[in-house]
Amino acid sequence: MISDNKTLFVIPARGGSKGIPHKNIALLAGRPLIAYSIDVALQLADPSMVCLSTDDDEIRQVAESLGLPVPYRRPSEFAADTSGSREVILDAMDYYDRQGVEYDKVVLLQPTSPLRTADDVKAAVELYSPEVDMVVSVVEAKANPYYDCFETDEEGFLHVSKGDGQLTRRQDAPKAWQYNGAVYVINPQSLRAMPMGSFTRRVPSPMPKDRSLDIDTPLDLLLAETILNTSK
Repeated sequence: MISDNKTLFVIPARGGSKGIPHKNIALLAGRPLIAYSIDVALQLADPSMVCLSTDDDEIRQVAESLGLPVPYRRPSEFAADTSGSREVILDAMDYYDRQGVEYDKVVLLQPTSPLRTADDVKAAVELYSPEVDMVVSVVEAKANPYYDCFETDEEGFLHVSKGDGQLTRRQDAPKAWQYNGAVYVINPQSLRAMPMGSFTRRVPSPMPKDRSLDIDTPLDLLLAETILNTSK
């Protein structure tokens, strides 16, 4: 459990999905995909502090069968392909505000990161303070802008994105990170004030590549199942 009991967990799970039909409850190693995020949240918080944000009755029923009450329903206007995470989280926050629930940070757990562990979430939460906008889980980027990430100039020629292009070993380049989608620990005041893309005080919480898989395609689902089955 997270000791302060003032952390609101939000698990976003709309019904629509183009890449994998009903992706959030697609089976992964015999369990609905969303079960892995619910498991992690319930290891760290009381169910009353875990918000499943869904517009879909079937997803709601699956979550309740896994032991998570679902009193909140996501409005349909926030369930489209174009709906952003900020609007979804803010609406959930507004609901819990009306219920008189006190929280000082919001942890976003996307169901598409089934390999993330409770320890990964704890590590991110421990890096959080009210002075930052967000702690976000990251993985070392596949391409490094100082070494093997290139742009084209006005004449169409490639040049390295950053630096002078003289580095001959990747190890000599500054590390580059990318979001892996697994954990976001968000300052509620910052989220109300601006979009997440405008945050300037972002703290990285590194995760290893083998737990940083984000499920977007059937191939991702197959890879995740292979990892889970081989780790048993």
